[in-house]
Amino acid sequence: MAEVQDDDEGDDDTIHVHNDEIAKNRDVPSSAALPVIRPALGRQHSMSDRAKVAMQQYLNHFLGNIDIVNSREVCKFLEVSKLSFSPEYGPKLKEDYVMVKHLPKILKNDDSRKCNCCPWFNCCNDNWQKVWAVLKPGFLAFLGDPFDTQPIDIIVFDVLPSSDGNGDGRVSLATEIKDRNPLRHTFKVTCGNRSISLRSKNSAKVKDWVAAINDAGLRPPEGWCHPHRFGSYAPPRGLTDDGSQAQWFVDGRAAFEAIASSIEDAKSEIFICGWWLCPELYMRRPFHVNASSRLDALLEDKAKKGVQIYILLYKEVALALKINSVYSKRKLLNIHENVRVLRYPDHFSTGVYLWSHHEKLVIVDYQICFIGGLDLCFGRYDTFEHKVGDNPPLVWPGKDYYNPRESEPNSWEDTMKDELDRGKYPRMPWHDVHCALWGPPCRDVARHFVQRWNYAKRNKAPYEETIPLLMPQHQMVIPHYMGRSREVEIERKNGEDNTKGMKRQDSFSSRSSFQDIPLLLPQDSGGLDGSHGGPKSNGMDINTTKSVSFRYQKAKIEPVITDTPMKGFVDDYDSSPPPLKIPLDVMTQTSNKTSDSEWWEKQERGDQGGSMDETGQVGPRTSCRCQILRSVSQWSAGTSQIEESIHCAYCSLIEKAEHFIYIENQFFISGLSGDEIIRNRVLEALYRRIMRAYNDKKCFRVIIVIPLLPGFQGGVDDGGAASVRAIMHWQYRTICRGQNSILHNLFELLGPKTHDYISFYGLRSYGRLFEGGPVATSQVYVHSKIMIIDDCVALIGSANINDRSLLGSRDSEIAVLIEDKELVDSCMGGKPWKAGKFALSLRLSLWSEHLGLRARDIKQIIDPVIDSTYKDVWIAIAKTNTAVYQDVFSCVPNDLIHSRAAFRQDVAMWKEKLGHNTIDLGIAPVNLESYVNGDIKKTDTMERLRSVHGHLVSYPLDFMCKEDLRPVFNESEYYATQVFH
Repeated sequence: MAEVQDDDEGDDDTIHVHNDEIAKNRDVPSSAALPVIRPALGRQHSMSDRAKVAMQQYLNHFLGNIDIVNSREVCKFLEVSKLSFSPEYGPKLKEDYVMVKHLPKILKNDDSRKCNCCPWFNCCNDNWQKVWAVLKPGFLAFLGDPFDTQPIDIIVFDVLPSSDGNGDGRVSLATEIKDRNPLRHTFKVTCGNRSISLRSKNSAKVKDWVAAINDAGLRPPEGWCHPHRFGSYAPPRGLTDDGSQAQWFVDGRAAFEAIASSIEDAKSEIFICGWWLCPELYMRRPFHVNASSRLDALLEDKAKKGVQIYILLYKEVALALKINSVYSKRKLLNIHENVRVLRYPDHFSTGVYLWSHHEKLVIVDYQICFIGGLDLCFGRYDTFEHKVGDNPPLVWPGKDYYNPRESEPNSWEDTMKDELDRGKYPRMPWHDVHCALWGPPCRDVARHFVQRWNYAKRNKAPYEETIPLLMPQHQMVIPHYMGRSREVEIERKNGEDNTKGMKRQDSFSSRSSFQDIPLLLPQDSGGLDGSHGGPKSNGMDINTTKSVSFRYQKAKIEPVITDTPMKGFVDDYDSSPPPLKIPLDVMTQTSNKTSDSEWWEKQERGDQGGSMDETGQVGPRTSCRCQILRSVSQWSAGTSQIEESIHCAYCSLIEKAEHFIYIENQFFISGLSGDEIIRNRVLEALYRRIMRAYNDKKCFRVIIVIPLLPGFQGGVDDGGAASVRAIMHWQYRTICRGQNSILHNLFELLGPKTHDYISFYGLRSYGRLFEGGPVATSQVYVHSKIMIIDDCVALIGSANINDRSLLGSRDSEIAVLIEDKELVDSCMGGKPWKAGKFALSLRLSLWSEHLGLRARDIKQIIDPVIDSTYKDVWIAIAKTNTAVYQDVFSCVPNDLIHSRAAFRQDVAMWKEKLGHNTIDLGIAPVNLESYVNGDIKKTDTMERLRSVHGHLVSYPLDFMCKEDLRPVFNESEYYATQVFH
């Protein structure tokens, strides 16, 4: 019995040669070896030298015979497969045949897959089957055959299980299992919410597998199976020169142009993940002359060229949302067979009704990824001008002329048909922030997508062969990017010659579609050639294309003397060795040598009204320290533990802030310590940080920009608008109303000085609906989810500030924390300050847009803390704009309306006066009337509106202050309170 289990028995004898012709071409080892060995015997000085050389020559001869190498016998003997040396999946670790029980039957007539012990011992009862296991640094894949490249199952390493049950507190991925049958050598792999039993031929092999798997899961630098800083699944990147880079985009035009350019240059695969996706979305405008830039057209062109496209859509509760993912899926699947689509979750089987998949991801070739607040859907395309009208349609066709406050489309079947009357209703402008990532952070985002895709695949389509499982790539390297020869390129399955299109541009602008984008190869740490200062791969200089920035002429990336992270931005969530910390004053002395105090003014920035490049909607591509953060749990990603690293990062970063915090978010719903209803503690962190600044008698600013009203259909007083009022209730509860609000608690201690520390704002825009038509206004819907701290750190992602996004067990989210490495001269609190190029340029772009500043005025807001900026520019412009909009439109929300009765009276008066108005009182009279010395004076409306600068307005803290805005028992929202916070 023992001999049957021996490593040299059984399996080897059952593998047969399937092709007689191949067998004839194989050299018998003896006849192959002797002609090589015999002449070599007399030419060496020692037996060891002769044996070494003879064996090397024999192996070269042996492995040079393709028919021999391409056999299962050799693969098993050498423990290799087609995945062994694929650079994109990382180094070879361990491979071998194992027995598994959980997989569906592999329908192949191959005796080599049968257990050899069954004929004698009936040990498997046909429930176990043999597969080829491939262990890589980030996953364990099971293949039907060593020559397969598509796994039949895969375990992507996640956090460790809570306990391995041995009672000593140790946890691990793989553990050996003692079986009552001595012939069975079993081990178990537990990861995420899965636990899989495997068998090997003997106990020695089991021990090897257990050790190898545990080592692969915990090996640095990733160490995927234990939490990193903030409890994230991903480690901080960019601590060395590993190619971690980032670039920001403000508003939809800039981001969509960059995404379209990347899709057009895709060579291998495209991953897309979204809360809402519209196949008919035009990525470039005017849409009349950019038909080829429609999303479905872009994807069709790439799919026909062999690019594999994987799209994850949120499967909504149809009664609650009108995003119609069924329609989107059907349209996408009709594009091409290379487009695969999954919708998740299935609500009845999972029991998940309230929570959603909220990430917005596009990943191209593992080379570049885009994350932030922008879904690839209608209503999101916009520019810094935030126009309210488009009649006749040039920019926003059909249902893309979008205003959810007025109405949500009931059908998406005819997308080019207008939903709103363009002559009566303004569109709702959309403000958002997105960013692109290169290098290891891009791979970390792709790994998150792979985890989610595989989890959805197992739950939705476990036996659907056309929907494959995915393997996360270890290195940011794809074979066709590695300078391979033209002959190798021709072997690609799409058959096209890609050698002429291998250049890409390094950063994006309005001209990016007309430029070549060089493909860059981010390296591992330590992968720099010291003599040339550039990265190398396989002996070839892969940095042959110079980095060019089309917008920012000074965005050239140069090495920074220090690569240590900034002071204080490492919290107690590190279980891995923490990065080095240095005082901030030391870091400022070792900043980028090319820093220039006037670098921003020297960018190619023109007056408002110019092209995108001239208005600062695309940032410089900079080298950064990046860490990917997320909110996931068992229902959303199949993880064994809840991850709320975005929440942890928010709280920790706020606590460590030194001078100011700037936040833009779609929601602001948070709780103070002891709040038993709202569980996220962003508000508590802000409160504590402000109190510390007050007690230390130091200047500290917190500026928060949020939407003026929730972006849901219905007027504030409408019977069907309980959702709008519910969100308003929770936000006012957070900001200023009741014992749980931050302003209430600060005012008790600080009095009027509270507003020196924290203030709240919204955005608004105006314009004519058509030439000679009515003047209308609408809030600019703030959909961005960003935080900038001290002009050195930026957090950008999809997560809102509420329990839904931050607790991890609810909506799934993803974000990136960016810490600058390239420093520039700036000011903070009236003193010299080394600011980060990424964070500072993003803030200046946002503020110049909100305040309506031209390039020559940027110096007014370089220092965000001093009174001449905060009070004389920011607050002053917000108050002026607010007063003008109130005078012209009496638009809501405003501080003069305290009750629903007053709101109804106001609405009735204006509708009677004008004959028509919007749901939020957004139509202006032709002339404004005022009394001067007892006489009525008429002023042209547009003349008064010329006093408005930018879009910034004060947030109306007293709006509806006399109303209880919570849903009542006869409203359905009353029974799903958690949805709104």
